[in-house]
Amino acid sequence: MLKNYFKIAIAVLKRRKFFTFISLFGISFTLTIIIVLAAFIDNILSANYPETNRDRSLYIISMQQRDPVHQGQMSGPLSFYFLNHFVSTMKTPAKVAISSLFASTNTYVNNKKLVINVKYTNADFWDVLQYQFIEGKPYTKQQINNGEHVAVISEDTKKEYFGDVSSVVGKYIEADNVQYRVAGVVKSVPVTQLISSGDLFLPYTVSKTDYNAKTYMGSYTAVLLANSKSDFTKIKDEYANIVSKLPPENKDFNEIHSFADTYLKSFLSFSNAGNGVTIILTVITAFILFVMLLPTLNLININISRILERSSEIGVRKAFGASSKTLVWQFIVENIILTFFGTALGLLFSFIILQVINNSDLISNIHLTINFTVLFYSLIVCLVFGLLSGVYPAWRMSRLQIVTALKAQ
Repeated sequence: MLKNYFKIAIAVLKRRKFFTFISLFGISFTLTIIIVLAAFIDNILSANYPETNRDRSLYIISMQQRDPVHQGQMSGPLSFYFLNHFVSTMKTPAKVAISSLFASTNTYVNNKKLVINVKYTNADFWDVLQYQFIEGKPYTKQQINNGEHVAVISEDTKKEYFGDVSSVVGKYIEADNVQYRVAGVVKSVPVTQLISSGDLFLPYTVSKTDYNAKTYMGSYTAVLLANSKSDFTKIKDEYANIVSKLPPENKDFNEIHSFADTYLKSFLSFSNAGNGVTIILTVITAFILFVMLLPTLNLININISRILERSSEIGVRKAFGASSKTLVWQFIVENIILTFFGTALGLLFSFIILQVINNSDLISNIHLTINFTVLFYSLIVCLVFGLLSGVYPAWRMSRLQIVTALKAQ
């Protein structure tokens, strides 16, 4: 029986090529959007190079100072002094990586201007984040303390600044009219990874800003590496205890809020990160369901049009004894087959688009892949919506009377 349904479905799809094209386009386009969007989200949130220790890392991204009475607030990244003086001395974390948000600066090579992103770090930064060194090694704690003008550069910066040479360790790169000796070259990181991305990594001691300024807020963030994930609660509690004892640094604000949290939560909220994650996930889910609903409604309308066109076929089959149940299943199977073909095309288009993005300079060094968990659930959702889009038209079809169906022709 299913074999016959399949043959009939293929014949129907071939007969109405325009309707078939519209249906396939709606399904494949919708699935492509979902898979490509999921690939971007997965790339940003997953433990990709060099943040492979993200599953046992907590992030301190920002601080917020408030005045609840006058509803005033000030928020932003933290200062190096705060992170070095209060966070690096914490007992629970194994290591604390401190780094600035990258800032753009200009350098010139052969009368050509290059814009490079500079990031200042401490020594533990190279232990917490697992960079792949193509050549050389990171600068040491001793070199940082000595204020040496040493640097680690990205592979892209090496190619753009020095050209096609075998080794640049020991050579000098200029930025902001200052010469830095290259200590190592690392595999480049896409700009989508805010904590680890950079073109030129420098010791915090060579920064032109006063890293010893006794203020809470600045341009730095921290990654706290735990010995194991089970230490997360202790680390959070220890940091919360530190923040609770901080005296206000500004008379206009009398409350200080800052949290050590997992990567996603650290970017979402100050006081209630858990709800922030829930909101984000709810919005994403609602968006996906809404996007999937559009082709479903499209399929319902197209299927109803097809039913009206096939009224004579329905009438003849009923006249020869076909039950309403048999006809309903036939139309549902036809719709599932159509959904299957649309899904296959969506996967093909998604793969092609991801490869184009990976091989282009749209986002340098990014590598997007199909998330198979998202793919699995997308297939289930497509199947469910395929069934839903076929049930109502099939029910309408089964209600047609034989005489009415034959007269419609």
